[in-house]
Amino acid sequence: MTTLSAELLPAIELETGVHPTHTILWMHGLGADGNDFVPIVDELGLPSSLHIRFLFPHAPMRPVSINRGLVMRAWHDYDVVDPHSGVREEMTSLRDSQRAIEALIDRELHRGIEPGNVVLAGFSQGGAMALHTGLRYPEELAGIMALSCYLPASQMLAAEAHRANAGISIFMAHGSADNVVPMTLAAAASRQLHESGYAMEWHEYPMAHSVCADEIADIGDWLKRILT
Repeated sequence: MTTLSAELLPAIELETGVHPTHTILWMHGLGADGNDFVPIVDELGLPSSLHIRFLFPHAPMRPVSINRGLVMRAWHDYDVVDPHSGVREEMTSLRDSQRAIEALIDRELHRGIEPGNVVLAGFSQGGAMALHTGLRYPEELAGIMALSCYLPASQMLAAEAHRANAGISIFMAHGSADNVVPMTLAAAASRQLHESGYAMEWHEYPMAHSVCADEIADIGDWLKRILT
């Protein structure tokens, strides 16, 4: 396992085999960092024949309005998480992180990974970024995994979504007892994506704002389907 930096977002890199042919770019949630989901790699049950490069980038440090301006790792600034009024994003930081994630994807292409072998994944705010970036990316990706999250800038999706990923496989999962990102927001995102014609796979688990063993097993099954 190595740590990447340079001008790109710093990231933890883990390869499951020599000469990787696939990349899974996995974004953490608000206030966490790239280490958060590294332990899950060994729990996914992926076949040894799949040589995957996992990238776990660290979001920039920035003040976050919903946390009274405290500085922490965050993909973008935002305020208000409410089942009715939703989330109010600060668009400049949202776009900045979109470009930073796209730069990591582009670097993978230069390292020999085909766009169709790249998965964008994330939890909470990281899952929101996976949806936001993946649906707008101009080359067809393998899939989007969005865990315990919502659809940011949802009112802009119809105008900004790229047709290259109109048929992308999307795995969404949420906890029925999530008290951080309300289920109503996740369900609204799933409904909008389904009505927009995306290939949605929705999973609901009896958990809070977290991940569970059944969810990890379902993620592993989904990854095997889209990557093999």
